[in-house]
Amino acid sequence: MTISDLKTNEFADYYSGYINRANDLNLLTGLKQSGEDTLTFFKAVPNEKLEYAYLKDKWTIKELLLHLIDAERVFAYRALRFARQDLTALPGFDENDYVRYSNANSLNMEALLKSYKALRVSTISLFESFTTDMLLQVGKASGSDMSVRAIGFVIIGHEKHHVEIIKERYL
Repeated sequence: MTISDLKTNEFADYYSGYINRANDLNLLTGLKQSGEDTLTFFKAVPNEKLEYAYLKDKWTIKELLLHLIDAERVFAYRALRFARQDLTALPGFDENDYVRYSNANSLNMEALLKSYKALRVSTISLFESFTTDMLLQVGKASGSDMSVRAIGFVIIGHEKHHVEIIKERYL
C-alpha cells in the first residue's frame, strides 16, 4: 500500500504536503526507513545546537524532536481508534501548547532518542497488525475525515517536513 493508493477523500487537504513527502514507498517500509533516517539524523546533531532556535518564538531542536514524538503518539492513537471503527469524532491538539509544557530542553537527548525509537517500534507493530480493511477505515479528527492508512503516511511525511526545516534553518 503506497500513497498512490490513497484517494483524496481519505484526508484533509491540509495533510497533502506531509503525505507527498512520504514518497511512493510501501507504508510499512516507509515507517521503518523514516524511523531509521530520523534516528540517524538526530544522533548527528551537534550538542551545541540541541537547544538552539533560529528565532525567538521558534522551537529548539529538542522541542522539535519531542513534537515529532507527541504528534506520532496522537496519530497512532487516532489510527487505532479508526481501525477499531470507533465513530467518536476526535478533537485536534495544539502542538504549541504541547511543546510549551513539554519540558523538552531539560531532557537528555539520549532519553529523547530512546523514546522516539520505542515509539516507532510500537507504531510499526500497530500498523503491521492492521488488516487491509482496517487500513481503509475512516474516522474524524480535527473536524476532518482521515483513513488509517493516510495517518501512516502523514506520520512519515510530518517527520520529513521537520527534518527538512532543521537542515535549512537550524544547522
